[in-house]
Amino acid sequence: MAPQRVAVILEAGTTKVFATAADWPGWTRAGRTPEAALIALADYAERYAEVVKLAGQVPPTGDRLTVVETLVGDAATNFGAPGKVAEFDRKRLTDKEAQRRAALVDAAWQFLDLVSKASPSELRKGPRGGGRDRDKMLDHVLAAEVAYARAIGLKLKQPQVGDRAAIAAAREAIVAELRKGGADEHRWPRRYAAQRIAWHVLDHAWEMQDRRS
Repeated sequence: MAPQRVAVILEAGTTKVFATAADWPGWTRAGRTPEAALIALADYAERYAEVVKLAGQVPPTGDRLTVVETLVGDAATNFGAPGKVAEFDRKRLTDKEAQRRAALVDAAWQFLDLVSKASPSELRKGPRGGGRDRDKMLDHVLAAEVAYARAIGLKLKQPQVGDRAAIAAAREAIVAELRKGGADEHRWPRRYAAQRIAWHVLDHAWEMQDRRS
């Protein structure tokens, strides 16, 4: 069977480029050039497959990446966050597709939970001595999720790290909104919201894996 075609959106800043698999929330990688970003995206296909399997879906491969849209990035792109909403992200979602994408966001959270449980509280520092330790990283992810939730019309209180019930309730509220198809009038379209939320979760989950002492 021939490899599945994977549609990719590029967000190109002056110092950093993000490559995002348009139909696969969370599969986003960066490089200094479009070519480098696409190589990084392909390199992470196996790691992303672990997440897709948690969602009960068939993982894509990085063998047939096809750029379908290129966006001009800005300061946020150069800083390290994919912040542009593509025309692709404004396409109307069917209920089935919305539920599939929401399941991948939920799987990203499951993956982060598995990684954090297997990680020490103190993580190896980066090359310049930087980087958050495990619980500070988890707190940062929770804070970002509350901020992201506002962009899809939700007002949530940030849970504390370790408060499983509060974390589960906040994430269920987010994923319930992401499961909806049809009309979309939020500041962030649900396609983009699913992508941005899952990217941030997995970016830190993979960082945590890479920085285990």
